[in-house]
Amino acid sequence: MRALVVDDSRFLRDYLCGLLTGWGVVCSSAENGEQGLRILADAGPFDVALIDWNMPVLGGLEMVRSLRSDRRWNGMKILMVTTESENGFIAAALAAGADEYLMKPFDEEGLVEKLQLVGLLTDGAK
Repeated sequence: MRALVVDDSRFLRDYLCGLLTGWGVVCSSAENGEQGLRILADAGPFDVALIDWNMPVLGGLEMVRSLRSDRRWNGMKILMVTTESENGFIAAALAAGADEYLMKPFDEEGLVEKLQLVGLLTDGAK
């Protein structure tokens, strides 16, 4: 499996990629949505993109909309990973095309649960 982590926090990019690579996932990362779209164009396809909401240059919601408007990424799962916890944010992300929504702070178990919900991990597989 291949994952793209897009977050302006280096700590969070490193944390998520550390978890994912520990499970055998090949992980790439970007610090904003624009950089994430460039990586996808150059190195895609990926199985999943984990995208923060609040980022400079191109935010997460705009990135999700861009991905869902491009047929090349139809098969890629999108997981919003953000501090935005209000129902309006969750509804907007899902309406834009995100497959799941994970609120920060989260733990390894929470990430596993969301990846299982989108069909990328099976029970006990990590």
